[in-house]
Amino acid sequence: MNQHQAVGIVMIEDDEGHARLIEKNIRRAGIMNDIRHFTDGTTALDYLFEAPEGPAKNGPALILLDLNLPDMSGTDILSRIKADNSPLRRAPVVVLTTTDDKVEIQRCYDLGCNVYITKPVDYENFAQAIRQLGLFLTVIQVPDVETVG
Repeated sequence: MNQHQAVGIVMIEDDEGHARLIEKNIRRAGIMNDIRHFTDGTTALDYLFEAPEGPAKNGPALILLDLNLPDMSGTDILSRIKADNSPLRRAPVVVLTTTDDKVEIQRCYDLGCNVYITKPVDYENFAQAIRQLGLFLTVIQVPDVETVG
């Protein structure tokens, strides 16, 4: 990941079991970056855009996003992150969801997601997919947050 500044990982996932599994397997892949976990979109968006320590005000982030959240759609969050006037529009977004509908996948890419991963139902396959994501995270470069004015 970015060598100049620590890249925070923001995980927006309402299923606590999935969240623990994602973090555990990211750590197994050797990723030790800070992971901030949010279980709903409202709190996550507040952190992303408004918190002084959040990515919009304090540096680069990688966002892991579930589409099925209790208070809003993950695609609404993705739209907000990738909006033309968003300071986070270049932040990489990895969609991690159970939805494998081709129309939904296309919609997420159209909105600007960088990677779309369907969560396998089987535990071992899910764990393996997250370990592979962790390996992917070790090599990607993340742009700095830009000032929008």
